[in-house]
Amino acid sequence: MAFALRKRAPKAFERAADGSMTLIEHVRELRNRLFRASLAIMIGFGVGIWLATPVRILLSEPYCSLPASIDPVSGKCKFVQLGVADVFLLNLKIGLWVGLIIAAPIWLYQLWAFIAPGLHRHERRYAYIFTALAAPLFAAGAVLAFFVTTKGLEFLLNVSGDDISTNLEVTRYISFVTNLILLFGVAFEFPLIVLMLNFVGLASAKRLLSWWRVAIFVFFAFSAVVTPTPDPFGMTALALCLIALYFAAVGVAFINDRRRGRGKEVYAGIDDDEVSPLEFDADPVVAGQRVDSTAPIGVPEPVAPPAPIERRYDDMT
Repeated sequence: MAFALRKRAPKAFERAADGSMTLIEHVRELRNRLFRASLAIMIGFGVGIWLATPVRILLSEPYCSLPASIDPVSGKCKFVQLGVADVFLLNLKIGLWVGLIIAAPIWLYQLWAFIAPGLHRHERRYAYIFTALAAPLFAAGAVLAFFVTTKGLEFLLNVSGDDISTNLEVTRYISFVTNLILLFGVAFEFPLIVLMLNFVGLASAKRLLSWWRVAIFVFFAFSAVVTPTPDPFGMTALALCLIALYFAAVGVAFINDRRRGRGKEVYAGIDDDEVSPLEFDADPVVAGQRVDSTAPIGVPEPVAPPAPIERRYDDMT
């Protein structure tokens, strides 16, 4: 079977004349890099299982730091478990997330090593810059999510009153906190999208700045949707952070436009009703051939009959 496949498509197994990889070699490289990335994630998952309990305790801090979470009998912060295996499955889930974070340098490198050969040099440079900025922005969003969760839980638990006992279910609470961290972290990546639009030339800094009213409205609307509490504090904190990041990205876009010389094109600074200068020399206009005005219009000129063809006696043979 292998011989038949090689006979049918022999070029797929051979390296191209210019040294580029063939389709089969690309598939093999993808298989090898997926295997290495999966192996790194499995090792990280093993470490994450060992760190699952401390991470769960860390995620419980926004709730356990409130006086309403303390059990009056034991004096400790307690959650409710509805299913027998809920905590075990929750530890597996936390271990997987921790494993992905621990193994991120390896599987991100494998992904980058597979994509990078098809990119230009400036595209690789942009990818390095965006990757270096993405991690701290996501971390800043996670820290803000912790702050908003603490203030939001304090507001919600105080609203319930003293006559109601509140016991949070552990899996729903952890899912609530992790989803909020993910939403805030992804929201903090928005300035990278703004910079990408400017770096590829789709939007200039002046145009991005002209959208500031729409951007502020979108930030406040997004913050009102993703924040878990109806109080204005968490929504305002997220919206103000996004607005500050947006204007910082616009400032970087102005620097990039000035470095590339954008805004100094031929038509820059010229009004719509002003004539722009020509950048080429126009051909001179010369007079055309003279037309005989006495010739009748629509009547073709007489054509002279063709000259008679001289034949010799040997042309008929």
